[in-house]
Amino acid sequence: MVLPALVMFVVFGVVPLVGVLALSFTQWDGLGPIHPAGLSNWRSVLSDPTLPHSIFVTFEIMILSWAVQTPISLLLGVFLAGRQRYRALLAVLYFIPLLLSSAAIAITYKALLDPNFGLGPGLHLDFLTQDWLGKSNLAVGVVVFIVSWQFIPFHSLIYQGGVRQIPTTMYEAASIDGAGRVRQFFSITVPQLKYTIITSSTLMVVGSLTFFDLIFVLTAGGPGDATRVLALDMYKRGFMSNQMGPASVIAVFLVLLGLALALLLRRLGGSTTASQQEGA
Repeated sequence: MVLPALVMFVVFGVVPLVGVLALSFTQWDGLGPIHPAGLSNWRSVLSDPTLPHSIFVTFEIMILSWAVQTPISLLLGVFLAGRQRYRALLAVLYFIPLLLSSAAIAITYKALLDPNFGLGPGLHLDFLTQDWLGKSNLAVGVVVFIVSWQFIPFHSLIYQGGVRQIPTTMYEAASIDGAGRVRQFFSITVPQLKYTIITSSTLMVVGSLTFFDLIFVLTAGGPGDATRVLALDMYKRGFMSNQMGPASVIAVFLVLLGLALALLLRRLGGSTTASQQEGA
């Protein structure tokens, strides 16, 4: 039963990763012959002054998007965990942004935020009539907002499933003891969702390392290099500058960084073999 999944993982996961690792020690323009380069690619990339900035932007978007998505997803998940029929309808509506293409979302928001022909000028709203994608701080905020808007439904679904696994007897006992909904939320719901929060956070953090299509279409890394994340930096080096070796170095760095962050979050969450009812 495990063999098909193992074969798929090796063919589409391990083999490409080994290939990228080998390519990071070569010189290749994507078309011509491949020549060995030793450690020159690693030295050039690690000494490149633009790399720390790309790492900073990547972590900035990662942390800000996590800080926005986590509380909103948690609250929406708790709300949608109710058994009322209208909440099921809302759950379907909330899930729609996740079904849309990131490129299509970026094109739409780029048109809506246009300072000359977008939503602000059309509705004569001064606070929306700004150069949202032309100023560094605003561009980063727009990226974080759009990413959160797109992926909050997915994480809300995760929390919804986690809340429904919490025994109702715990809430009934808390009600008998006089605990209100706010107290129940912080004393029962949040502790019981410990491992769900770790899982959701891991998906957010590791997934943020691969943000490319939305940022590429929306800002192309601009203004300047304000939104040039590592994934976009890898693309520009490999497919715009025809430097596959340095691009492969960044790809390997992204894999190692994602693995390290996932292991760190797993360690912070403790053992996941314990029962969720022992999460407090």
